[in-house]
Amino acid sequence: MSPDELMEKKAKRLMIYVGESDQWRGKALYVALLETLRMYGMAGATVTRGLAGFGAHSRVHTATILRLSLDLPLIIQVTDSPEKIRGVLNVIAPMVGEGLITIEDVEVVKYTHRYLNPLPTDKRVSDVMTRKVVTLTDKMSVAEAWDRMLKHLIKAMPVLNSRGEVVGMLTDEDLLERAGLEQHLSVAERLDEQMLQAEFTALKRSPLKVADVMTSPAIVIRDHESLGVAASRMAEHGIKRLPVLDEKGKLIGVLSRVDVLRQVISEESKKRAAKAPTGAARTLGDIMIPEIPTIAEDAKLADVVARFLEAGTRRLIVVDDSGHPLGMVSDADAVTRVQPAAQRNVMQALRGKRTAPDEKMTAANLMSPGVLTARPDTALVEAAQKMLSPQRKWLVVVDADGKAIGLVDRQVLLKSLMHNHS
Repeated sequence: MSPDELMEKKAKRLMIYVGESDQWRGKALYVALLETLRMYGMAGATVTRGLAGFGAHSRVHTATILRLSLDLPLIIQVTDSPEKIRGVLNVIAPMVGEGLITIEDVEVVKYTHRYLNPLPTDKRVSDVMTRKVVTLTDKMSVAEAWDRMLKHLIKAMPVLNSRGEVVGMLTDEDLLERAGLEQHLSVAERLDEQMLQAEFTALKRSPLKVADVMTSPAIVIRDHESLGVAASRMAEHGIKRLPVLDEKGKLIGVLSRVDVLRQVISEESKKRAAKAPTGAARTLGDIMIPEIPTIAEDAKLADVVARFLEAGTRRLIVVDDSGHPLGMVSDADAVTRVQPAAQRNVMQALRGKRTAPDEKMTAANLMSPGVLTARPDTALVEAAQKMLSPQRKWLVVVDADGKAIGLVDRQVLLKSLMHNHS
């Protein structure tokens, strides 16, 4: 059974109590039971030797310096899915001529193999973080903050107070929701200077400060904490960046999701993954999202905008009639690839504030051709490398015929890596 299967449902614990001297077909019973359990594909089994005990004959056996009993109690413990436990029970029950077999419900909170996880979770955050940090202050105007985001092309920045303490994080999403900004940074960086200046002028009229719109308190990490703790925190809260603080609480760096995923493709991690036993290496097929936000290649602009709003996403996979991925269209593509006179209308339509303009452009006209794809049996280390080397955020999982069957993004990849470090 895979770790994901165990993590996603309740499991059963099988306990077999036998004596150390019990035999089965000329060998120790506990050895025969272990061999049988392994043959039936159990996730694992453990044999515990008791210090003392008595069985059906009420004869007390002990392990002492003066006398070592030849029939001390042994406990064989197995945890796996209810289906597999039931399947093996009919085989092992007749083997236990004298003893006890019990089954109970258990909740699995962690199941892993030392080579199963390519992330070096014991590394310190300070060894991985980005040390150069661009910050904002809580007293800055929203216009100043937006100008700095545009200048550095950073979507999320730590916010400091007058004492240099991290008091929040400001994202372009915060400015969209609370300051009246009309587009995300990914759209803004592709607009012409005239439109950007108009947006900046509008923000200048706002009395709002960064403290009024930022997300607070900020979720942070200490420099001495482990990469495993940091990655779990990011996965739990669904965030892309963590401010890193030193022992005095001062900001000394930022840990991004990309910083974490880069560690997965390190030479150290590749060697660890290469040692994984058969069936241990987890693949895209184990973690992919089956619901893919697709759009037909001949869909008109209005349909593309409607699909963005329906799917609640900022990217769509463009497919042909057979379901083969042809390219990807982003909200930035939808805005910047229409006529300049229609761009503001499209931005407002993407936010649900008006109807999309009647444009003849189709999804095929708007998309960026080519999609990063991989087969479902692709290992996670290889997938991480594919997603990071060309700076791609989405990977489409395709079947043998090249049809889209699933989707993996960086958040899904990070969560899958952290399932076994909770």
